[in-house]
Amino acid sequence: MRPDFRDPRLILLALAAGLLIMTLVTPQWRAARSSYDLLAVVDITGSMNVRDYAAAGRPISRLERVKAALRALIAGLPCSSRVALGVFTERRPFLLFEPVDVCEDFSPLEAAIAALDWRMAWEGDSRISAGLFRAIDMARELKTDLLFFTDGQEAPPLPASGGPVFEGKAGETRGLIVGVGGYELSPIPKFDDRGREVGFVSIDEVPHESRFGLPPKDAEQREGYNARNAPFGATAAIGVEHLSSVKEAYLRTLSEKTGLGYVHLDDKAGLLDAYLAAGASQTRAGALDLRPFLGGASALCLFGVFSVAPLFERFAHRRRLA
Repeated sequence: MRPDFRDPRLILLALAAGLLIMTLVTPQWRAARSSYDLLAVVDITGSMNVRDYAAAGRPISRLERVKAALRALIAGLPCSSRVALGVFTERRPFLLFEPVDVCEDFSPLEAAIAALDWRMAWEGDSRISAGLFRAIDMARELKTDLLFFTDGQEAPPLPASGGPVFEGKAGETRGLIVGVGGYELSPIPKFDDRGREVGFVSIDEVPHESRFGLPPKDAEQREGYNARNAPFGATAAIGVEHLSSVKEAYLRTLSEKTGLGYVHLDDKAGLLDAYLAAGASQTRAGALDLRPFLGGASALCLFGVFSVAPLFERFAHRRRLA
């Protein structure tokens, strides 16, 4: 018996087979598309271990929240975009790797983000403004935008005269300062030499005032003040530096100085949109992988053969009997 080449099921089977063969050939289509180049620098200092975020009903640290947000942002960037990754502690950022393609290298990029850990820090200090200014220089050398994730807590505190001066050109490097952490003060976890959590940082374990440079204007009213021997007073300052919250006002000041945008990292999915609005897009030729489309079309054809076509045949048979 000769096959009926007008049979819809035969046509759909032939289409499914043809599309499946084309899928195995792994075709790609070259097309110009918008893309972004980005350097993400993550603060890994001690205050980033504060657990003032939540996920799946349990508290998580600021660093874990940053890692989840960064993975989601990279997954949302268009293919042919490139991302570099760095960490910050003490007063300078350290580049882990130069920009790589977010699609072709997504797996190793995701693994590198997952591996970020506070134990990678080489110093305990957290000089935010100095680290940010150096991260801007690094992004300019790489010719990328910048995402700088930090809670903004300077440790030790800035001197009364203020922090370092930004010597760059405001707005030359585009991107965002991402404020991390809750607005309420929270205790900072403390770890022993083996990395085991042993409680929280106490009030007498951190400096609450910087005594470098000139003393503050109210120094003369302090107990034990002596212009020569005790210009900051005779007693140690007591504050809340052993607790932590996002220093949003300070980070907004740094945003104005550098020309970077500012966004607070909360539970809303707004980081990608904020970056796309602040970053610099460029048109770059990229490869569009057609396999998902062809494979999906082949699956639809098979669905039609075994599900839709029999229904139409039953409907047509009932009409003939009627």
